[in-house]
Formats: sequence, C-alpha cells, structure tokens
Amino acid sequence: MPNYDYECIACGNAFEAFQKITDKHFSDCPKCGKGLRRLIGSGSGVIFKGPGFYATDYRKKAGTPKEGNNTCPEAKKGCTGCSNQP
Repeated sequence: MPNYDYECIACGNAFEAFQKITDKHFSDCPKCGKGLRRLIGSGSGVIFKGPGFYATDYRKKAGTPKEGNNTCPEAKKGCTGCSNQP
C-alpha cells in the first residue's frame, strides 16, 4: 500500500496517510476541518523482499540436470562425441 501526502489548503497542516490505492481520498483536514489537497510526492518505492524477484533466482545452475531423459542412446555404447557440448 502506498503512502499519500496531504496538505490543508487553509491551515497548512501536512500529514501522510497509508492507504490502499482503491481507498477514497481524504477531503477534510483533521485539524481545522477545511479542504485538503493531495500532494504529488516522489512516490513510494517498491520493495521486493524474498526470493523470486531477481534474474539470478531464475537462472539455471550449472550442473543441474534438465527434466526428462537426457542420456544419449549412443553414450551407452561408449560414444563420447557429444559429451563436450554445453
């Protein structure tokens, strides 16, 4: 949920509100009861916590076997022709 900055038009009281995007905006100052304006701030930064947000989390690790049967049928017969491929 983002933080919104508000400022009273009459008394200059400024405050911050932690609201859902879908919540109705405040219209009355909590100090004097007159009109408010919502300030356009620097915005709220998005914070990604935990695994799954970075490219390194999705990269396949070296030496990890792929799904399925990747054994070459010729390798069972002693062929080593394709073992040097990545």
